Amino acid sequence: MNIPRTLIASAILLAFNAPVFAQATHTHDDAVPQVLVTASPFRSAADDQILTPAKVLAGDELRDKTGSSIGETLSQELGVSASAFGAGASRPVIRGMEGSRVKMLENGMATNDVSGLSNDHAVASEGAVARQIEILRGPAALLYGSGAIGGLVNIVNERIPTALEPKPTGQVETRYGTVDNSRNASASVDGASGQVALHVDANWRETNDYKIPGDRVLDDPSTSMKRLPNSETQAKEIGVGGSWIADWGYAGLSAAHQSNLYGIPSLEGSRIDQKQDRYDFDSLVKAPLAGFESFRFKAGYTDYRHAELGEDGPEVLFSNRSLETRAELAHAPVAGLHGTFGVQTENTHFSALNAEGGPDTVPVTHSKTAAAFLVEEANAGPLRLSAGLRYENVERDPVGNLKRSFDLGSGSLGAAWPFTPGYSVGATVSYAQRAPAIEELYSGGPHDATATFDIGNPDLDKEISRNIELSVQKTNGLLRWKANAYRNNVSDFIYGRIGGGLVDEEGNPGDALRLRSFEQADAHIRGAEAEVTWNQTGAGWSGRLFADTSRGKLDAGGSLPLQPADRIGASIGYRQGDWRGGLSLVHARGQDRLAVSETTATPAYNGLNANVSYTQHLASTDLTWFLLAKNLLDEDIRVSTSVLKDIAPLPGRNFVFGVRAKF
Repeated sequence: MNIPRTLIASAILLAFNAPVFAQATHTHDDAVPQVLVTASPFRSAADDQILTPAKVLAGDELRDKTGSSIGETLSQELGVSASAFGAGASRPVIRGMEGSRVKMLENGMATNDVSGLSNDHAVASEGAVARQIEILRGPAALLYGSGAIGGLVNIVNERIPTALEPKPTGQVETRYGTVDNSRNASASVDGASGQVALHVDANWRETNDYKIPGDRVLDDPSTSMKRLPNSETQAKEIGVGGSWIADWGYAGLSAAHQSNLYGIPSLEGSRIDQKQDRYDFDSLVKAPLAGFESFRFKAGYTDYRHAELGEDGPEVLFSNRSLETRAELAHAPVAGLHGTFGVQTENTHFSALNAEGGPDTVPVTHSKTAAAFLVEEANAGPLRLSAGLRYENVERDPVGNLKRSFDLGSGSLGAAWPFTPGYSVGATVSYAQRAPAIEELYSGGPHDATATFDIGNPDLDKEISRNIELSVQKTNGLLRWKANAYRNNVSDFIYGRIGGGLVDEEGNPGDALRLRSFEQADAHIRGAEAEVTWNQTGAGWSGRLFADTSRGKLDAGGSLPLQPADRIGASIGYRQGDWRGGLSLVHARGQDRLAVSETTATPAYNGLNANVSYTQHLASTDLTWFLLAKNLLDEDIRVSTSVLKDIAPLPGRNFVFGVRAKF
């Protein structure tokens, strides 16, 4: 029996019959706090995201799920898994899409790290100080890039304040984890003086090698050990910002520095020393002209670098310096249309140079991007419509290789029909073109952290995606649900094919590195998701039931690499007064849909987590004591989206003790 499909069908049937049960037990809907999706052009509520299915993690839910990486934090969301390259690096995988097809943002601007290049590179944004994390797909994603075929993740820390606080507010948190002796402290404070709003945040985290349930290598008892070597992490980040706020709007600046040193639990045992300096400007002018609601201008400069360290010191030096600008003009409703027009530019200098004098992994490459976009929404009778268009030109100019230029056109159209109060059915179609990434075009050297010798192809064509998605959902009442089905046909899908024997650091025949060449072929991804929730924000009992499944295949035969497993999950929670607790179980089926370069199936697992907390009220401060339990069954968990799944299981049983002060 196909468990995920059966669960999805059962959830839909249950939800259509649920209003009768809900009416019998409750006479009115509980008030549900509105959470705004800041990456949406219309800053609408999360429950309004019919055409752009979104998840917003905030408040207690975000704090319970926060891990050592963004991928770990989001790994149990609907349609989202994680690349899991040890404790230090884990990036979201959305509906089987990874890398540069999932765009990472911080406060609506690109993180401009190199996490999209390879799974061993961490996202240069910290979830511990985030106010909320947003997952967004559909027409609104076109505001941020044609290449966001899988969607985008926006980490919101509000370093540039947009409102004046009447008194200082913030929170401070410390936590300790048993599986890796982790120590973590974070803080975020906002205040104001006159018309100047101020913000400061900081995070510090250190962990040792984490404990594993047994064997390091899959099905090899001779590798039994207590801790996974080279899985330790050290992370520090500090950010400051301020803005001038007046009746006309606001303007502000922020600066942040991040350093991150973490191990790569490959058999070679390398480490990555990552640093980034980031500077941002953000401004909003209300009603700048007649007929327009707002004008927003943003600019950001990032200086990112990291070194891949071997036993003898640096082996590859990565660098990415980027200047990004965005201007958005939102117009008032005209002839029933309400929307945003904008332009975006990006200027980057990227390189991955060999520190030992051998072939460079990626040469110095200057990239320029210029784009214009338009997103509109309207009502046509009972239908709610949303559409987006984007034109983008991308230039890649490498040292010593072929210069390329790509003209990219993308568009998306969605319609939703509220066929009865509280229920809606919708459809979205989209067409997107993606320029090949720098590493896909120009790689030509060793990448020790992944134990590969990468070979790009400067003649690659642009990637073209055609996607259709159908959705149905219930958005009010104690019981809510949604179900999505999608298919994405991708022409000239770019992927790294591993084969052709082994080579040394120079690319000559040897036994150290696997050859990985970037190739193109037509592919498709299809899948379905369903989620049922009960009383997610009110007092008393709450519950969640979800399932997701996806299939990624090459049209000529064979699976795409690193595809997620089918999952089903359930959780229950209880909230009463100052007490809160919950229990969740996720079952992932075995994944044996292997790409040509993959040799072993991923076994099934059960992930059991729990949480309990108590809040004390001390004058103007709320003090919350909490306990999180992760992988309570101490299972040997390996995820099919991880390159290291055969040699690096996820952490074993972990108890996290912490206290959070909110004022």
